[in-house]
Amino acid sequence: MISTNDVRPGMALNLPDGLFQVVEYQHTKPGKGKAFVKMKLKNLDTGSLVERTFRAGENVQDAKIDRREFQYLYRDDMGFHFMDGETYEQMAVPETLVGDASSFLSEGMTVQLPIFEGNPIGIDLQAAVELSVTYAEPGVKGDRVSGATKPVTVETGLVVQAPLFIEQGDTIKVDTRTGDYITRVS
Repeated sequence: MISTNDVRPGMALNLPDGLFQVVEYQHTKPGKGKAFVKMKLKNLDTGSLVERTFRAGENVQDAKIDRREFQYLYRDDMGFHFMDGETYEQMAVPETLVGDASSFLSEGMTVQLPIFEGNPIGIDLQAAVELSVTYAEPGVKGDRVSGATKPVTVETGLVVQAPLFIEQGDTIKVDTRTGDYITRVS
C-alpha cells in the first residue's frame, strides 16, 4: 500500500477495477475543506484514460512492475515471441497487447516488456528505431523541391513519408511515437 501523497507520474496502481499507470498527478488543497488528489490514469488493459479523485493521504495498492529487456524473435498465430537475454526464456505476447508497436518490430530488435505477476502487460519501444527501406519510388531528376516527401515502405510494412533522396535499400530512423521519418542512417 502507498499513500496518494507519495504517488508520482509513471507509477502503476493496482486498483479494484484494474491495473492503471499514473499519467498526471495533481495535489490540491482548497481554502475550505480537505485536500484531495486528482489523477489521470491509463488503464493498462484497455489503454483508455480515466480521471480519478482520491482523498489526500488515502492508501492505494501500488503494483510492482518488472521491466526487462527482451529480444523480438518472430510472429505467429499465438502472437509475438520474445526471448529474455539473461535466462533465454521465451514469452509469447498477444497481438492485442502489442498494438501499434507491431509496425516497428523487426527481428532481433531489443525491447522492454513490463511484466506484472509473471504476465506481460504491454511493450515499451525505444523512441526511435532503424528500419530498412524495402520499396521507394525513384526520385525524378529535377524534382528536388525543398522539403518534398514521398511514401516509402520499410521492412515491417509500415509506410513512412520520407525525403525524395531516400532509395530502396537505405536504412532510416523512424520515430516510434508518431511514425515520422527522422533521418537516413545509411
